[in-house]
Amino acid sequence: MRSIDVSMPIFEGMPAFPGDPGCTVEPLLRLERGDAYNLSRLSLGSHAGTHVDPPRHFLTGGATVDRLDLEGLNGPCEVLDVPADRNSIGPDELGSLPHGTRRVLLRTANSARWARGLEFFDDYVTLSLRAATALAEAGVRLVGIDALSVESDPRGRFPVHRELLGRGIPILEGLLLQDAPPGRYELSCLPLAVRGGDGGPARAVLWSR
Repeated sequence: MRSIDVSMPIFEGMPAFPGDPGCTVEPLLRLERGDAYNLSRLSLGSHAGTHVDPPRHFLTGGATVDRLDLEGLNGPCEVLDVPADRNSIGPDELGSLPHGTRRVLLRTANSARWARGLEFFDDYVTLSLRAATALAEAGVRLVGIDALSVESDPRGRFPVHRELLGRGIPILEGLLLQDAPPGRYELSCLPLAVRGGDGGPARAVLWSR
């Protein structure tokens, strides 16, 4: 089995969605200072880097990240390549998704941009509401994308999040898919089990034969 780590590393100064807290790494104990071991304090948002959005992110009373079904987050998945000239993913871009797909990771031009440097860009490729509805109606149970948010909505209504999360479909955001060619994989995705959490940073790995 070959593994491809598609997670964003956690580091001070890592990209953050506008309005979210940044990441700081504060050394507390260091061997070179004569301490018995190394220890640091991490400070970051619940949606930092590669992370899972549970229903609680937008829905009062929705499932929290520690209550998500891990079987839904792990298992066979399809990496779907979106043409590089698309700035929005519509139903037409989903036409090659194999029937019966339950987990889909959307590989867009975002991944090539992340590969050139881990700095936030606001003109990222997003998922349209029509495409989100099409995925839900096709039986997809996890949607992942190579952006820090699945949508861009200056009006603050977030219809794509509400459509997916309202149907109980978690969203996996902040993926780095440049080194993951389109096709079938086994996905391992484990978000931090933040009790009552509205989101959780995750390590996501693709496995192929």
